[in-house]
Amino acid sequence: MSVQVGAKASCTKTFSDDDVRQFAHITGDENPVHLDENFAANSRFGRRIVHGILTVGLISKLLGNDLPGPGTLYMGQTLKFKAPVFIGDTVTATVEVIKIRADRGIVTLDTTCVNQDGTVVLEGEAVVMLPPDDESGGESVS
Repeated sequence: MSVQVGAKASCTKTFSDDDVRQFAHITGDENPVHLDENFAANSRFGRRIVHGILTVGLISKLLGNDLPGPGTLYMGQTLKFKAPVFIGDTVTATVEVIKIRADRGIVTLDTTCVNQDGTVVLEGEAVVMLPPDDESGGESVS
């Protein structure tokens, strides 16, 4: 595995009613703005929204599977929820390496999620630790 400043990875998912209901069941987050059509219709959003943290799951998927990849450990994440994600929205998550601290095996990535209309729904920054066999010196870790 090679990690370099500027490296990017993306994935796309369309969020379904089933996704939201399974997430609510697993986590116990049964806020009616996510699950109840009538309640959500009277909310500021006018309809049901996807849990924000479920959207963040796309970033976690990228970090652990793609960039940096298997064995990567999350150390921290800043998040700004910029717009709601609605049931049926298609979201593309992108991570980009912006800093490498090779002496510690620590990588910082810009994290962004946009919907099918190009609206940024989430942005932030992740800090991860590489698996021990991927730590080396320099601006590139390979």
